[in-house]
Amino acid sequence: MNTTTKAILSRSQPRGNGSTALPPGAPAPDFALRSTPDQTVKLSEFLGRPVVLAFFPADWSPVCGDQMGLYNEMLSELQEFDAELLGISVDGAWCHAAFSHDRKLHFPLLADFEPKGEVARLYGVYRPSDGTSERALFVINAEGVIHWSYVSPVGVNPGAAGILSALEELQNKGKGTTSET
Repeated sequence: MNTTTKAILSRSQPRGNGSTALPPGAPAPDFALRSTPDQTVKLSEFLGRPVVLAFFPADWSPVCGDQMGLYNEMLSELQEFDAELLGISVDGAWCHAAFSHDRKLHFPLLADFEPKGEVARLYGVYRPSDGTSERALFVINAEGVIHWSYVSPVGVNPGAAGILSALEELQNKGKGTTSET
């Protein structure tokens, strides 16, 4: 398999469970979601820097807690890439506030609560069968285009290796080089 094929395969993701996640190259749909009961975050606020969207099914589940905890521990690594991390689920802002406080999270959790799952639907990762989102990751470049996306089985923590590889690739593209994956 040549380097180009490896690079393409590394950016593609399984579309299992009926997922129709937006692929790399698609414009990232803008949105405005509550980060607290009285504050809203817009994706467009981060144009000019990479953004990591981490969709997860629900606060308080063991896998989601582990996943968000891992991302919290690696915030300094994400900051080295000047990347912003945003967690998104269909839980409400008050639930997110309690979960974030309990887990001592230092990045925003956004409430895709009402209309339920509207942003997850825009990104093709809403699960109508159970009213949650897929466990999906998107790395968006500074121009607002999806650079990498991945949909993990709901019960599996996808970790951070794919996020870091995608951010490194973006950084290398900015320097005029490419990385092999």
